[in-house]
Amino acid sequence: QVQLVESGGGLVQAGGSLRLSCAASGSFFSFNAMGWYRQAPGKKRELVAGITSGGSKDYADSVKGRFTISRDNAKNTVYLQMNSLKPEDTAVYYCNGDFKISFYSDYVKFWGQGTQVTVSS
Repeated sequence: QVQLVESGGGLVQAGGSLRLSCAASGSFFSFNAMGWYRQAPGKKRELVAGITSGGSKDYADSVKGRFTISRDNAKNTVYLQMNSLKPEDTAVYYCNGDFKISFYSDYVKFWGQGTQVTVSS
C-alpha cells in the first residue's frame, strides 16, 4: 500500500516560516493530485492547498500569498512552504494524495498521520 509521512512541523513565532514535507512510499503505480489539509482543535478539517499532477495549484483564501505548495514527482514528495505565519494557522497539518495501486485500479485517496504546527503570538 501507500504510506505518506509528513515532517517539518513545529513551534514558531508569528511572522515566521516553516516548510512541511510529505513523502510517499510503498507500492503504487502512479499518483495524481496531492494536497495539504489542516485541523485546529474543535474545528473541521479544511483544505489548505492542492496541486494537480500537471502543477495547477489552488489555495484557501486564508493562506493565499503566504503559503506555496509544490511537488517533486521524482521524489514522490509534496511540500508546503508557509511564510508570515499567524496564530490562527495553528493546527495539525495532513497531506493526502490520489494513488493508483496498479495500472488497472482506480485512484484511491491516502492520508498521512499529520504534523503539528503551532504559531505563538
